[in-house]
Amino acid sequence: MLLKKRAMTLGAMLGISALALSGCVSDAGAGEDVTLTLATVNNGNMVDMESLKGEFEAANPGIKVNFQVMEEGDLRSAVTADVANAAGQYDIVTIGAYEVPQWGANGWLTDLTADLADDTYDVEDILPPVRSALSVDGKQYAVPFYGESSILMYNKEILDAAGQKISNNPTWQEVAKVAKAVKTKDTAGICLRGKPGWGDLFAPLTTVVQTFGGSWYDMNWDAQVNSPAFVEAVTFYKNLLDEAGQPNPVDYSFNECMNALKEGKVAMWYDASVAASFLEADDSPVKGKLAYAHAPVVKTKESGWLWSWNLAVPANTQHKDAAIKFIKWATSKEYHNLVGTKLGWSKVPPGARISTYEIPEYKEAAKAYAPITLEVMNAVNPVQPGVNPQPWVGIQYVAIPEFQEVGNQVAQLVADAIAGRTTVKEALDAGQKIAQVAGDAHK
Repeated sequence: MLLKKRAMTLGAMLGISALALSGCVSDAGAGEDVTLTLATVNNGNMVDMESLKGEFEAANPGIKVNFQVMEEGDLRSAVTADVANAAGQYDIVTIGAYEVPQWGANGWLTDLTADLADDTYDVEDILPPVRSALSVDGKQYAVPFYGESSILMYNKEILDAAGQKISNNPTWQEVAKVAKAVKTKDTAGICLRGKPGWGDLFAPLTTVVQTFGGSWYDMNWDAQVNSPAFVEAVTFYKNLLDEAGQPNPVDYSFNECMNALKEGKVAMWYDASVAASFLEADDSPVKGKLAYAHAPVVKTKESGWLWSWNLAVPANTQHKDAAIKFIKWATSKEYHNLVGTKLGWSKVPPGARISTYEIPEYKEAAKAYAPITLEVMNAVNPVQPGVNPQPWVGIQYVAIPEFQEVGNQVAQLVADAIAGRTTVKEALDAGQKIAQVAGDAHK
């Protein structure tokens, strides 16, 4: 009920209603040619999906799929505006675990439960924590394209040359010490996201805050953004970037850090576990040179996040049947085998299906990172990821509609502090006021 209340709050904020959406739904007539428009993020697995879409189109004459690939922040803005205002630009949207339950409860997404029930799709094969995150009141509103946690990735050759080692469960203090020790004129010790955006900067930074003992809100929805623990964590993050991070960190998010690690410009990187599949691909210059460790901790036993990028069908699409057919294909066991045979087994989308981890070729290709990915995904606690209890379920985000805007605004303030345009304390004092307005709406 609480989730529905929050979702309706978002609906009110954007001036729409679920009733208005449901009135727009219709299907294309049988036998008509259909061109689906799919909005997605510019991550490697999605680019692979676009490269293989011809296989689907050949098997389904009359259906074409047009990809619109964007950066993460642009995707969120475009898709949220389109779906919330029932504009109908997209037939398939790529959205995260943060959006699916809120949008599903608000009637913005097609209920896929009945369509996923056939034996050929095997919905029970989806990793349980990921499937649970995509369901509301027993109804599933999206299918996972891939799932992930966050891990530390590091170049063994660089660390060995400097006489440094990282444990399997490192502390942030240990990581900082090694990062400073391996930093050279040409190679940064570590790459961390600094680009503004709740899904950019604050995805990793929130996990750092939580393991330092901080949180966005307490159980009464009082903001904790300028609490001592929150300030200590952000100060640590900025100092680590200043002393051992990549130049111009506010320009870096997932793809920029991945490229820097591939090119030997950084020795370590803390980010999404899905990156390992590209770092270990046959065309990667660092294939076989990397090792992987759990997310660094301070006061908690684990500090990884839990996330999935998912495919969903807006409730107002005119091509629902064709759209559902495509998303079932792109998240099927057969698609995973297609990626393995066509593009290489290390590129199979991870963290979505149990059976993927039973494919001999995948187990061999992903042996460096698949075990630790599953280990961390099963060890993290979305109910209480930090030291203190929280009134929502989720790790690297706050599961309220307002968080997208709150996170973006506070991320911009923190990015300004990282860039030296203000202090961490000034940034978080300003962020506290922004976060409290959203918190007050949930008291």
